[in-house]
Amino acid sequence: MVSDDRPPIRLDQFLKIQAAVGTGGHAKVVIQGGEVTVNGVVETRRRKQLSPGDIVAYAGEEWCVEVTDEY
Repeated sequence: MVSDDRPPIRLDQFLKIQAAVGTGGHAKVVIQGGEVTVNGVVETRRRKQLSPGDIVAYAGEEWCVEVTDEY
């Protein structure tokens, strides 16, 4: 089994990387406000750990979490 040493990315960090929000504070507001879904379920925990293959949706946009060197 191959192990990936990179830590999982948090939901708030992911939204910032995708430029869906400009700041961590904005990420907190939209996540805790119930505006973000992960795999079709509303997620209100900004520190939710995402895994490769998770689908994140916000403001009419949708992203698939992929393993990259960006985070």
